[in-house]
Amino acid sequence: MSRPGPTSRFAARPGSADAWVREPGARAGSPVEYSARLTIDVTPVLRGRIKITAFERGITVAEMLRTLLEREFGDGAADRGAVP
Repeated sequence: MSRPGPTSRFAARPGSADAWVREPGARAGSPVEYSARLTIDVTPVLRGRIKITAFERGITVAEMLRTLLEREFGDGAADRGAVP
């Protein structure tokens, strides 16, 4: 594996965590609605249950989890008692 060149640098530390999380950044060819990848560790058993449930519902795991996350943390979630 090669080392990064002398011009490679880490990204600057964000000034505000809230602004950093909400900042989509400029991406060539990105869709109109910004999306970000989220990676979590789950047990193999939980992963299996998630996949089976999505299959039984006839949707993808990504669609199912997006719906769940939107329900819990989307607009209006604070009104329902979700953690902001």
